[in-house]
Amino acid sequence: MPKKIAAPPPETQPSPRPFAYRNRLLHCDGADLTSLAAEHGTPLYVYSAQQISHRFQLFAEAFASRPHTICYAVKANSSLAILRLLAKQRAGFDIVSGGELERVRKAHKPALKKVVFSGVGKQIWEIDAALNADILLFNVESEAELHLLAARAEACNKVAPFALRVNPDVFAETHPYISTGLSEHKFGIDIKAARAIYRSAKKTKWLDPAGVSVHIGSQIRKVDPFAAALTRVTSLIADLRKDGHNIRYVDAGGGLGVDYGATAFDPAKQVAKYAAALTKSLGEESAHLLLEPGRFIIAQAGALLTRVLYVKKNGTKTFIITDAGMNDLIRPALYHAHHEIIPIKQPTGKSTLTADIVGPVCESGDFFARDRTLPPVKPNDLVLLLDAGAYGMSQTSNYNSRPRPAEILIDGDITKLIRRRETMRDLLAPELL
Repeated sequence: MPKKIAAPPPETQPSPRPFAYRNRLLHCDGADLTSLAAEHGTPLYVYSAQQISHRFQLFAEAFASRPHTICYAVKANSSLAILRLLAKQRAGFDIVSGGELERVRKAHKPALKKVVFSGVGKQIWEIDAALNADILLFNVESEAELHLLAARAEACNKVAPFALRVNPDVFAETHPYISTGLSEHKFGIDIKAARAIYRSAKKTKWLDPAGVSVHIGSQIRKVDPFAAALTRVTSLIADLRKDGHNIRYVDAGGGLGVDYGATAFDPAKQVAKYAAALTKSLGEESAHLLLEPGRFIIAQAGALLTRVLYVKKNGTKTFIITDAGMNDLIRPALYHAHHEIIPIKQPTGKSTLTADIVGPVCESGDFFARDRTLPPVKPNDLVLLLDAGAYGMSQTSNYNSRPRPAEILIDGDITKLIRRRETMRDLLAPELL
């Protein structure tokens, strides 16, 4: 059952993160993280519902002057409770699999009509499920996929609304694993070839060329690449209209980045700059704007709570070994991503130590930080890895046969368990002897 907690005083609501010390103990909004760890164990993901809602509203307000739908990128964090929270704020959803489609259906069935389906490898069953759910738009990433979509639409007796995801060959300054807008990447269709493909699609009654889509990558901090990509897309839309296509949607994708460091970061200002850049690029274009933010909405609303198991010295190196591992948060191992790590008990002195913060998984790549300076900690202390709401729980695994963590959603004066911790029975259930 949801548990009530004392509401925090206004001055303890930090920005942009919802984590602050009260009485020398770290809280998420009104929830004492020490108490949550005692009740639910660790590793433990915690999220602020208020922060998620606030970030969503930043986009809604910034684009209020034109028709738009904010399609939250489900892959960032696909928790059913978080999807329902966003659906109740009239969010649409950007999905990349049939499984994510089912998550939207389970969370809030009416939201299926505001789903855009992206991804380079859609399978027949996924396409059929999306057609029968009457989703808003298929973002098509190859000619072969478009041919398959037409065949499945005919088989299902449905007309498939689609947008080509065009590749504008725009460079985005981000990690190469999450850059998607260059011609060398697997994503999208060369924008120079798009006009002919739309012309060909018009020959079948089972396809509805309803929009144009673009997505150039993730964790992009500058707005200029978004503007450049959308300028090229707007020009393409003008050409498509000359060809007689009824283009009703322009999908600007997602990818707006957050600051994972300790420096000051103003999310409202960043969204305002992003909105201004996109609005300028669109000019007089009247198509309904689709946006696909994920990380920007959820990343800083969530964190991973973990307990120190051991503090170990090997020669000149110090290692802080936690009960969370790379199976619980793989971003540092996969991308060398930075996460601020802070103790749950507020430090009283100025002493520090420099250490590698690592997990118990049997891999040298199982680390959260190398040579990180932080206040001294000892075994059984709790520490928090900030900005873990996006691509944290959604990328967890059972590597080393480790159960996935539990998740807690904190909403005002309510704290709710939204995913129980996995058990060994859960892990072994699908296997047969």
